[in-house]
Amino acid sequence: MRAVGVDRIVADRETLRLGGTTLTANITPGHTKGCTTWTMTATEKGNAHRVVFYCSTSVVDRLVGNAQYSQIAADYEHTFRKLRPLSCDVFLAPRPSFFDMENKRKKMKADGPNPFVNPTEFPRFVENSERQFRAALETEQSQR
Repeated sequence: MRAVGVDRIVADRETLRLGGTTLTANITPGHTKGCTTWTMTATEKGNAHRVVFYCSTSVVDRLVGNAQYSQIAADYEHTFRKLRPLSCDVFLAPRPSFFDMENKRKKMKADGPNPFVNPTEFPRFVENSERQFRAALETEQSQR
């Protein structure tokens, strides 16, 4: 199988149009160097919702003394500063468990409120993820 080639590199806050949808790239490194969180606006029943396609802030690599990714902890710090102020009505992520997709799908009804619309969910998730990052960083720093 042939490797996929890079057409171009997307810059932070650059927008891409796909049909009638505009996506904004938010470069959010840490989990990986190229982690990108995408944002867009979606309309449902005449209501505009700010959607966040979250990359990840799960800690999966060493934060201290990482020879492969020396700025990893600083990148996480930058990413949390960037994520905290993002407006988000609909939180989506690469892992369904991050945003409780299974339960939300069960709650969906044709005439009922959309369970995916929850402006308090994303800030809570980011806050919890940052707390986990800080605990992991503190543990690694204390082991040095």
